[in-house]
Amino acid sequence: MISELLLVLSGHKSSLFPSDHSIHPSFAPLLHPGEQQCLESLGKIAFRYRKVKASCASLSTSPTSSRYISTLCTAITRILRDDYESLVIATEAKVLRRDANLVANGSFVPLSSIRATFTEWDAPLVALVSLVDDIEQRKDVPPGPLIDLLLERSKTGVHRIATIFSQLAQAVERVWRTQLIAFLVHGTLSSVDPLVSESYVLLDGAMPSCVSLASRESIVYVGKAIATVKAAKWQKQLPVTLAIEHASSLERVLPEDQSSFDRVIAQIRINVSEWLWLNILTMQEVEDVVDALANYFLLRNGEFSLSLIREIERLKLSRLTIRSGSTSMIREQDLNLAILRASLGTTAQHDPSLTHLRFLLPSGPLRPLLPSLGTTLNKSLSSSVLPNALDMSLFNSTLLGTPLILTYNVEWPLDLFIHSTELNSYAALFSYLSALRKTHTNIHTCWTSLSNSQRARRRWTGLGEGGTAEDLSARTALLRCGWGISRDMSWFLDTLLGYVMIDVVDVEYARLKKQLNGEELRRGLATGNSTASLHSRNSRIPASRSSASAAGVNHLDFTTLRQIHATYLDRLLTGCLLTYPEVTSIISQIFEVCERFVAQVERWGGDILPALLFEGSIRGEDVEVGALVRERHEVVADINENLHELLNSFYEQLSTSTFQQPFSSADASKSMHMNATLANHTTFNMSKMAKAIDGDKADVRRHVERLMLRLDFNGGFSKFKWGSTSENNILAQGGVT
Repeated sequence: MISELLLVLSGHKSSLFPSDHSIHPSFAPLLHPGEQQCLESLGKIAFRYRKVKASCASLSTSPTSSRYISTLCTAITRILRDDYESLVIATEAKVLRRDANLVANGSFVPLSSIRATFTEWDAPLVALVSLVDDIEQRKDVPPGPLIDLLLERSKTGVHRIATIFSQLAQAVERVWRTQLIAFLVHGTLSSVDPLVSESYVLLDGAMPSCVSLASRESIVYVGKAIATVKAAKWQKQLPVTLAIEHASSLERVLPEDQSSFDRVIAQIRINVSEWLWLNILTMQEVEDVVDALANYFLLRNGEFSLSLIREIERLKLSRLTIRSGSTSMIREQDLNLAILRASLGTTAQHDPSLTHLRFLLPSGPLRPLLPSLGTTLNKSLSSSVLPNALDMSLFNSTLLGTPLILTYNVEWPLDLFIHSTELNSYAALFSYLSALRKTHTNIHTCWTSLSNSQRARRRWTGLGEGGTAEDLSARTALLRCGWGISRDMSWFLDTLLGYVMIDVVDVEYARLKKQLNGEELRRGLATGNSTASLHSRNSRIPASRSSASAAGVNHLDFTTLRQIHATYLDRLLTGCLLTYPEVTSIISQIFEVCERFVAQVERWGGDILPALLFEGSIRGEDVEVGALVRERHEVVADINENLHELLNSFYEQLSTSTFQQPFSSADASKSMHMNATLANHTTFNMSKMAKAIDGDKADVRRHVERLMLRLDFNGGFSKFKWGSTSENNILAQGGVT
């Protein structure tokens, strides 16, 4: 029986167990209950072993199985052969040698001894059966989820199970790493089980969860760069020595060791970026794209931005007058055509970078909407309901009434410099600045309309406002209140627009241009902004790079270039107040109040006061003289109250953010741009960059202080509270008596 039992444990069939692991009914009466229990336990081990072996053989030969599944099955078979099958052979050898530890009195082998010998395989075989069952059910398992599954199951307190699943995970990871090296070092796309698509986008399930987002982005960045350079067949290709070094570095790490893996990927990206910066990407291309993004996203081309705002308004009006359902829709191609129309007659007309601009409608085509006259939602200013992070959607609906995103088509090799994170920030800045510019333009148009109506009325009323003796004072108060609102709105928007465009955009743009031209590079090297010399020591950058550093030439390396641009964007976001959600939320509400006022004036025919003939001296049954004036006064007074509450809240939040909670968007721990940049540096470099970032905080705070000085130039906020006097005395509220 012992020889039969050992054959069963080796995977052979036997009459002892006709099905599964149950003993044949004919043998059961001949066995002691303890012996029967031991045999059934050993039968379960043998049955699970056969199940695992059969599943591995089936999966390995299946035409639909990937190379990762085949590797996993091979690794399982190897582990069973080296450990389990070796144990069966060793047990048989002990029986034949009549080992005293196994054979009692040299002639009797207790079943309990064999059961105790194979007890260590109870739990591992159960885990392996569960694994192969899961894989068979899933059919096709990508490498990422497969590695995650194996690593997750290796986290157990059973040492043998942890060891087995760790070995299986490492076997699959090594195959995955080979694919990664082919793409990351040689730019090769595999035709079987690739990690990225032909358009260089990571496929679903290609990366295990232990690979960080920064490393994933770097993998695509480096692989695409090398593949593109090879496809172009340029004279300069990545040095062979650098490729060998990168492959050797990757061979020494596995993705489960996340810190080491991220460090290797980051160093590879730095090396490739430096080589590309020296051989492929030129400074002229970088300056051109920076100028284009500043002109169109930061509205530095003022005549084009105003023309674009007018063109979009004209598009909405034209669609509102069309009765046909299909042609009244606004689509992306209509908006992109509006960009071209807006450029006619401006300096952007012959700008080749204009062809890279495109509008996106995330919600799809839409029908144009009229300006809303409803009461502005009075959002609570308490910290409990305010957003905790930068809300990119606060202003992207202002231009069209629905989310509208401006994008820039970045082509090779500029996509090495401008990433999706930067484009999202530029889009957020464009939404904010265009909303400010549109609101500012509408308020000025409203002011013009009020002025024209006033001049036309004074031709008939002289120095008064007309009307009967009963409603003369009411008409005068309504007009003064309307003029006061228009003046306050214009003053605030003038101040905010001047601050943003002059103190923030122009200053930061000029600072960036100086850094790109090398005027501040020597100072940046002294403060630790440049990592060029460190790269020369830690990685095998081409000799031209090292010689440039040794000669003392002010060479701007690619890593420093990316850092400079990331800092530039962070300073723009901070200076424009977009990184402080409480302040940004209030600005959005102020824009809504302004739009409501402008829409109300348009509805009233471009004037605050009703026409003189709207209310005559003849009383109707339901209409009394002055009723229309009182109705309008209620609307205007409500807008006036909301506006001044928001202005007070804006200044208070701005003061709080400056003196109690300093702006720190340039802090690497909170900045998405600096996070992306710091992720590609060594620990030493990160410490130097962090010190440089801390040095920029004071400059960023000065931007906000300039805005506070502009707003409080006459002490209107610090010495006086809006709304503290009578609501009808708008001149006294503004400090004019």
